[in-house]
Amino acid sequence: MKIATISKKLDALYEFDREPVNNKSLQGIGNFLGSYAGEHVAGTEFVIGMLFVAHGVSLTDMFLGGFIGNVLAVISWAFITAPIAVKVRLSLYWQLKKICGPVLVFLYNIVNALMFCFLAGAMVAVSATAVGIPFNVEMPTLSDLYPSSVGWVVTVFAVGAVITMFAILGFEKLARFSKVAAPWMFFIFVAAAISSFPRLGVQTDLSNFWEVAREKIWTGTALPGQSQFTIWHVIFFTWFANAAMHLGMSDLSIFRYAKKWQYGFASAVGMFLGHYVAWISSGILYAAATSDAPGEVAFQAIGIAGAICVVVAGWTTANPTLYRAGLALQVASPGWSRWKVTLLAGLVTTVAALFPALVMKLLDFVALYGLILIPMGGVIFADFYLMKKFGLYDYYAERKNINFNWAAGLTWFILLAAALILNQVVGIELYFLPLPAWVFAVALFVLLSKFYQKKSVL
Repeated sequence: MKIATISKKLDALYEFDREPVNNKSLQGIGNFLGSYAGEHVAGTEFVIGMLFVAHGVSLTDMFLGGFIGNVLAVISWAFITAPIAVKVRLSLYWQLKKICGPVLVFLYNIVNALMFCFLAGAMVAVSATAVGIPFNVEMPTLSDLYPSSVGWVVTVFAVGAVITMFAILGFEKLARFSKVAAPWMFFIFVAAAISSFPRLGVQTDLSNFWEVAREKIWTGTALPGQSQFTIWHVIFFTWFANAAMHLGMSDLSIFRYAKKWQYGFASAVGMFLGHYVAWISSGILYAAATSDAPGEVAFQAIGIAGAICVVVAGWTTANPTLYRAGLALQVASPGWSRWKVTLLAGLVTTVAALFPALVMKLLDFVALYGLILIPMGGVIFADFYLMKKFGLYDYYAERKNINFNWAAGLTWFILLAAALILNQVVGIELYFLPLPAWVFAVALFVLLSKFYQKKSVL
């Protein structure tokens, strides 16, 4: 009886999974500021800032390249994603279903959900590196592939359970949690970086900060075994670190709750307090630390407050990511309620978090998952803005009651194959492929629709 009651209450947590958000449920700007701050002043920042140092980013490349890339990311959210979201007010997955048909969307959503689960899994692992400190859990190193101890497994499952619970509660609960946590996390990031100055030799008046930063932090020389990054790597990675969310349109699911499209500029809070200041702070922490584990790095800097910050930072990234994964899986399994599929996604996320290699290869994974999902963002953009201008039907699958829109499917498959060839054969790095993939997706979808819709009519 109790189980049935709990299930009924969870079913009542309706998130407009299959229809447009109504006006009564629209959210104010505060929720979006909190959500983006919480998600991007987060666990990924501890890892990415460290990896930039390991890849030999120079001082100028870090500060200038990071600024340019973050501006471009905010522009992408504000002028491309948010306007479509507030006019349609559908989640990414149900909007794609209208365009692509249920079979193609099923394939896309399985891939989408897995990518989000793996990303959330990396953040569960980051949080676990801090949770395990007081229990003397043997932490995996960044060179480990498999779980390092039973204690690590238990810690990961405990963290995963908490994160899954928050994701089940829905968008408003996520935003409320982030609004409370984000300001504190930001100050901890900055305080931890400042506290590391003496160990690096920075003078009290900061007069030699730039000299120390150039010689000991962002040296321009990659560590052994790491590839060399330039300013172009920083710009393109920073711009497309969240490619799936903005040009890939996943944040249609978030901004469908916005009262105005201008709320897209709320992403600037996350980009500059998170992806800019937090990455810089993380690089400083890493240069001064004697460990690769994010929790231990923060703990060495400012003790228990740093470890707690790592825990909360991992949660605030993993929670909305897992929420998106649940929405994706629900479209693939419409007979299940959102809380059930989010629970399933949480299990997949937690199992993925057991493997430390997911964190070690975070830069490559972030670039890869954005590349895989971004062509469908181009399809949505073209369907919304261009189809009627070229005399074509928008929402073609829904209008014609078809299960698989081959124009959209071929666009996705062709561009992924082309990206694979360019990366594996030509040698172009993943960081530089999302932008051309999105541009060509827009053009290719319109071109293929010209032939496909004509043939379907005939």
